[in-house]
Amino acid sequence: MLIPEEKLEQIRQRFQFLEAQMNAGAEASELAGIAREYAELRPVVEQIDNFQQMLRDQAEAQEMLDDPEMHDLAAEELAEIREKLPDVQHQVMLSLLPKDEADARPAILEIRAGTGGDEAALFAADLLRMYQRLAENRGWKMTIIEESPTELGGYKEVIANIQGRNVYAAMKFESGVHRVQRVPATESGGRVHTSAATVAVLPEAEEVDIDIPATDIRIDTMRSSGAGGQHVNTTDSAVRITHLPTGIVVTSSEKSQHRNRDKAMQVLRTRLYDMERQKLDSARSEARKGQVGSGDRSERIRTYNFSQGRVTDHRINLTLYKLDQVLQGDLDELIDGLTAADQADKMAELTP
Repeated sequence: MLIPEEKLEQIRQRFQFLEAQMNAGAEASELAGIAREYAELRPVVEQIDNFQQMLRDQAEAQEMLDDPEMHDLAAEELAEIREKLPDVQHQVMLSLLPKDEADARPAILEIRAGTGGDEAALFAADLLRMYQRLAENRGWKMTIIEESPTELGGYKEVIANIQGRNVYAAMKFESGVHRVQRVPATESGGRVHTSAATVAVLPEAEEVDIDIPATDIRIDTMRSSGAGGQHVNTTDSAVRITHLPTGIVVTSSEKSQHRNRDKAMQVLRTRLYDMERQKLDSARSEARKGQVGSGDRSERIRTYNFSQGRVTDHRINLTLYKLDQVLQGDLDELIDGLTAADQADKMAELTP
């Protein structure tokens, strides 16, 4: 796969321009942004320099093959370069791919039971535990913001915040419909049922991303409810925020009304931020329909088959016979496969 030379030159020119701006003493208001972009481009330019130097070395070694005295040495050098060059070229291609500035952010995770009644709610609980284990494995912190439990231990809906490094980058391909095939605990005849739950992963928004005027929201307080205990139904601490322009409703039901307001506003900002991202994505991604990163949350993306002990991700046709490990948060193979497929899609767009 050839890398367009003009793209490499554009990056080098941009890097040199930023360097000149810094040396010339840019204004303080602009310096931070210039320094950040410069730091991001530096490793990219270093990779480009390395790649182009290897191409020059390859050409020189090719010419030296005609010299009888240098032939063996040149052939050895040429073989070594040809072995390393594809990996170096691949790394340069990755560095040229469009960056999603949201990748480094924390995320809001929303899981909702779909078709299947009580069994779907139980499956939603299984998915929540799976992501909790993933968070533990990666050193992230997961906090439940809102939950609607069922009597059997499932969830009609649960919303959580996941804090950590590059959470959204790892989790963003989990959005979609997850399907389970198993014999429900409530099924006496031993028949396999198919149920589903939907997962949405949203990059957490910051206050600077979304401005929400006070006139655009209505805040209501309600009595908390939960699994039991002395604090249940004793204070009007639960908070419900309605965003009037869009009709989005967000609730949070911890004991602290102040924390509930903060958490509900956090989720509201995130949903509004996601709406803006979805608009931008749909405007520029018509050509990417059906690709891994399309973000269509109505799409069936994965099946968990208990009788066969397998998990199948339908977007990349990957089947793993390690259902127990996956449900314990071992999602690395799935995440890596989805990330690689998305990168391949973007590389195909990058090259002529």
